[in-house]
Amino acid sequence: MKIDLHIHTKSCSDGNLSVEEVFQEAKRRNIDLMSTTDHDSIDCQERAIALAGRYGISYITGVELNVTFRYPGSKPVSLDFLGYRYDIGNQELKDKLQLMREHREARARQILEKLNVEFEKENIERFTEEDIKKIQDSVDGAFGRPHIANYLIEKGIVSDKQEAFDKYLVKCDVPKYPLSLAEASRLIRNASGILVHAHPNDPNGTSLVTITRDLDEQTKVIEKYMLEYIDGVECWHSRHDARTVAHYTGFARKHRLIVTGGSDCHQKPIIMGTLDIPDYVAEQFRR
Repeated sequence: MKIDLHIHTKSCSDGNLSVEEVFQEAKRRNIDLMSTTDHDSIDCQERAIALAGRYGISYITGVELNVTFRYPGSKPVSLDFLGYRYDIGNQELKDKLQLMREHREARARQILEKLNVEFEKENIERFTEEDIKKIQDSVDGAFGRPHIANYLIEKGIVSDKQEAFDKYLVKCDVPKYPLSLAEASRLIRNASGILVHAHPNDPNGTSLVTITRDLDEQTKVIEKYMLEYIDGVECWHSRHDARTVAHYTGFARKHRLIVTGGSDCHQKPIIMGTLDIPDYVAEQFRR
């Protein structure tokens, strides 16, 4: 059985393929159970459910929420959590995600204003309303820093995304919407869903690595500050090694948490369905 419960689309997030193309590719790869988990958006879920039915793929509603996690003794850190099996018609969840989307767009404009300050220092032509419109037109899903990075490359200001972030987008960042873990948990659970801690040991992403690289210390953080708010942990991930998988599956067993897994595929390259995720992951969702 092929399982992938962490996939992003271009239609509602920062993937490279539309939701329709994601399902076409999933069918080609013989994926049996999947979930599209776009960032702070459930706008594509109705289409995803219909496409899953068309292609004969079992489907679980999904979303990836970015949380501002306040860890005592350090500045707030950004962490991701996956919501699954929620009611897509839940109005409270829809309203909150709309508010977060509006904040994301306002944040992007503030970042662009900060970029213009940097451009003036370097005698680079300022971004105008026309530039902002071109960036917005390039966005299918949620508007964020990667879209600005792509435009900086297109304009020849930087050579690649890494340079865009290193030279401008880290310095010119504006805080994301401050969604707390408690609020994320309440939103998903009130919509009859479950909340799962995403890629806790991802060395490249928003993960507990920003607090500690020690696996035992990571799970102590979860035990002390997260257990009441989460229902599961993403154990299998494209950037989790075997030691991480073993550690987190053992931790989940100890605390009777759901275990999930997914490639976190943004189609850059296409890696959906490439992880060896055991069948019992699917069985948890059938109970």
